[in-house]
Amino acid sequence: MEVIEQLTMYGLTRQEATLYVTLLSEGELTGYEAAKKTTISRSNTYNGLAGLVDKGAAYIIEGSVTKYTPVSIEEFCNNKLRNLEDSKQRLMELLPIKKVENSGYITIQGEKNVMDKLRTMLVEAQERVYLSVSGELLEKVKDELLQVIERNIKLVIITDQTNLKEQAIVYITKKKDHRIRLIVDSGKVLTGEITTPGDTTCLYSMNDNLVSVFKEMLQNEIILLQQNIQQEI
Repeated sequence: MEVIEQLTMYGLTRQEATLYVTLLSEGELTGYEAAKKTTISRSNTYNGLAGLVDKGAAYIIEGSVTKYTPVSIEEFCNNKLRNLEDSKQRLMELLPIKKVENSGYITIQGEKNVMDKLRTMLVEAQERVYLSVSGELLEKVKDELLQVIERNIKLVIITDQTNLKEQAIVYITKKKDHRIRLIVDSGKVLTGEITTPGDTTCLYSMNDNLVSVFKEMLQNEIILLQQNIQQEI
């Protein structure tokens, strides 16, 4: 169940997430009622409800019988994100200064990890971005691309479809596959392909030779597209 998987991203166990969803749909419940509705054992239900209270996802209503009521999903998520941001700032203060990035070849596996790296590179861009991807993948990083545009960073896109033509330098080509080719600030490259889940692998590097090779490849592709446009005219 997707909603359970999403809730585990916020630190809840699967049983806690199941109980939380039940509270959200049913309202305040006793431990006995929650166990009956979820078919989770009584002992695990009380442990799970205690976990929800401890993690800020539920409150206790005191009375002749103890009941549990859910914290709204928006409040719960916002609190978690705020706490994580505070923790991030504290960790950045405590941990050693970041070393210079490795200029070797780094393999990134898994679609989520690849997309996270793609987004991070766009967010950290300072001067220019060259991106060659399908329109489908482009849509997934649209928010980060809009941030690039807002920061007045040069953005060149090669894709098969996009609505960013007025905001970036765009070259439209034939339908593209799920390959990714990204060069940021003439110093970082990400290349690979989004394939079936579990098989996705991309290469990330700051190696000057690799960056130069991919810059030339993209430049040649752009030249060909420009020539095709002129022939059509």
